[in-house]
Amino acid sequence: MILNVMLVDDHAVVRTGYRRLIDAEPGFTVVAEAASADEACAALRDAPRVDVVVMDLSLRQGSGLEAIRRLLDRQPDLRILVFSMHHQSAYVTQALRNGAVGYLTKHSEPLEMVAAIRKVAQGQQAFSDDVAQLLARLALEGSGELARLTPREFEVLRLTAGGEAPGAVATRLHLSPKTVFNHLSAIRQKLEVDNDLALFRLAARYGLVELQPAAV
Repeated sequence: MILNVMLVDDHAVVRTGYRRLIDAEPGFTVVAEAASADEACAALRDAPRVDVVVMDLSLRQGSGLEAIRRLLDRQPDLRILVFSMHHQSAYVTQALRNGAVGYLTKHSEPLEMVAAIRKVAQGQQAFSDDVAQLLARLALEGSGELARLTPREFEVLRLTAGGEAPGAVATRLHLSPKTVFNHLSAIRQKLEVDNDLALFRLAARYGLVELQPAAV
């Protein structure tokens, strides 16, 4: 049986490296590539049937988390493996809540991706060692305040805290500006913050954005 794989990453050089690695593995073939959520949805529609998607979360256009949800809306039995630089618990939790069945950080060895693709294609979950340890810790300690947010609210928070205006967030997530403002209101209420600075600091505490050191 041949496993058909789609690669979603906004760096063409990275996708080329993934393709060479995966195509060299017997029984695997890369049938589609995409650089954004919209391209991924179009590729899923036009390409031969896709079994596994290898998905980065940081896309210049759209959002990896949003792409997971949209792809699964189109093909519910699709298996999505996240391969991301983000190792923070908030990203892992939200990716799994959106429907990903595996999560590897980019610290992983290349062949670990191949093993993970095969594993998720067989209906299992797959995690790199650092993510597995993180999930075990979360099971004991809880997921923190950001677990109160829905996946869509998490994306609105991440993008807004990262400096994007509500109108840009609306365009990226295919929402109306009014819906984005409604999400921001719900986020503030759920996280019990009453101003943008407090919201930014909370996002920074969970690694969604980086605080810049003060100039000296």
